[in-house]
Amino acid sequence: MKRLAIIRHAKTEQGGYDHDFKRELTDTGKDDAYRISSDLKNSGVIPDCIISSPATRAITTARIFAEELNFPKEKIIEKKGLYFDYTTQDFLNLIQEVPDSVNTLFVFGHNPFVNIVAENLSRNFEGNMPTCSTVVLDFSVEKWSEVEARHGNLFLHLYPNSYK
Repeated sequence: MKRLAIIRHAKTEQGGYDHDFKRELTDTGKDDAYRISSDLKNSGVIPDCIISSPATRAITTARIFAEELNFPKEKIIEKKGLYFDYTTQDFLNLIQEVPDSVNTLFVFGHNPFVNIVAENLSRNFEGNMPTCSTVVLDFSVEKWSEVEARHGNLFLHLYPNSYK
């Protein structure tokens, strides 16, 4: 089995869209990232690999998750395409190239893409992905190259308390 966690970056400062790539997390966003990553830890969902958009808000969220989940921050892989460039097929190509020694993959990105890709890869996820929400999908495959759209089974959908 391969497990994929798709995570939307945590809450950011408003405005500053001229410098969108560099928008920082708010204190609430940081708190949410610690809370959601702690929930994942308590559920036994621990990454073997983390890939993130290089945008400040996404990579900062990924680093908070890494800290909470004891994943080395220096091993986070940044992929520019996760900053609004990838299609679902591009995303599939990305994860299909992940080494098979990785069983649990975390990917950090932005809406609307993370919501679209979560729905497109899942058999049974139809929901909203507010900031810092996390969708964990399980695929009944042995190799990442075997992952296909609409074959993921929803294991968890977490989101900050402020959205419940």
